[in-house]
Amino acid sequence: MADKKNLAIIGFGGMGRYHSIMVKNSDVVTLLGTYDIDPERMALAREDGVPTYESLEALLNDPKVDLVTIAIPNDQHKDMTIAALEAGKNVICEKPVALNSGELEEMIAASKRTGKLFTVHQNRRWDPDKLAVEALCRSGEIGRVVSIESRVHGANGIPGDWRKVKAKGGGMVLDWGVHLIDQAIMINRDVPIESVYARLDYLYGGEVDDGCHIVLRFENGLVYTVEVGTCNYVILPRFYVRGTDGTAMIDDWDCPLRVTAKVKARDKDATPIQAGTGVTKTMAPRPEDTIRTYETPLPASDVHDFYRNVCAAIDGREEQLITHDQLRRVMKVMETAFESAEKDEVIKRII
Repeated sequence: MADKKNLAIIGFGGMGRYHSIMVKNSDVVTLLGTYDIDPERMALAREDGVPTYESLEALLNDPKVDLVTIAIPNDQHKDMTIAALEAGKNVICEKPVALNSGELEEMIAASKRTGKLFTVHQNRRWDPDKLAVEALCRSGEIGRVVSIESRVHGANGIPGDWRKVKAKGGGMVLDWGVHLIDQAIMINRDVPIESVYARLDYLYGGEVDDGCHIVLRFENGLVYTVEVGTCNYVILPRFYVRGTDGTAMIDDWDCPLRVTAKVKARDKDATPIQAGTGVTKTMAPRPEDTIRTYETPLPASDVHDFYRNVCAAIDGREEQLITHDQLRRVMKVMETAFESAEKDEVIKRII
C-alpha cells in the first residue's frame, strides 16, 4: 500500500461533512482539515473533530495537502477547481462538475497545464442497485434489453437554499439528474446516445426545475428513461428493466432485484381472461412452466473504492475511473436536455 494522501475539504455543508465522515477511517487518505466561509460550519467541523484552516489561502498554501475535495455551490466549482489545481493540488470536485461545457473545458485545460489530477465525485456509480442492473444487462438473462427506467422519487420539494437558485446551478437536473445520466452512460457503456427528449417540472413555481423526465435513445436501440420527482407521495420502482425475454425490477434503494425470465416458448395460444369490462388474450399471464421468477440480493459495494482509485491514479498505478471524456458526455446530455425542454422537441444529436 502506498503512503496515504493528505486531504483537505473546501466547504463543510452537507456534502463536505459527508466526505469528512467517509474519509476519517480511510485506508488511503488522511483528513488534514477543512475551510468554509461560514463560521457556524467551521464550528461544526471542530465539534466533529475536524481541524479547520483560518482561510482558503492557508489551505491552498499548505504544502502537506496532496488532494482537495471541493464541496461548495455549483456555480463556484470552476473557479475553485482551477485555483486548487494552480496551487499544486490534485482535485476532486463535487457533481455537477460545472454549469456548462465551456466551464468544464477550462477545468480540464487547467488540469493538463498543471499536471494535476482532476476528477468528479460520481459516487453513485457504486450504488448496489445500479451495479445489479448493470450485471443483469450484461448477463443476457432477460434477452436483449430494450428499455430501462431509472427514477428517484420524493415528496419534499427542493431542499436547502442555493439549490433553488438558477444562477448557482440549482434544480433537479443538476442535482440528481447528473447521477442518473452518469449511471445510464455506464450501464450502456461505450454506446453513443442518438437522441434526447426532456420534460422539466416547475410544480412549486420556482426558477429552477423541481423534477425532470429525460428519455435517452442509444444507437443500439436501448431507450433509457431518467426521472427525478420531488412531488411523489407514492414512489414508482427505482429501476424497471424490460428485455426481449424477461423483466426485472428493483422497488427501492435496498430492495432485492426481482427477475422474471422466459425459460421456454409457449406451446399453445393464451387463454382469454376477464379484464375490466372485457376479455383479453394479449394481456393474459404466461403459463408458469414457461417462466422463472426469482429474487437476488443486491451486490456488495464499497464506495471507498472511489478514493482508492483517485489515490492510485495520482501515483500512476491506475487510470482514473471517472474520466474527462465521461464528464464531457454527462454535461452534453444535461445541456441537450435543457434545450429539448425549452423547445419541447426531441433533439437528435450523437453524444
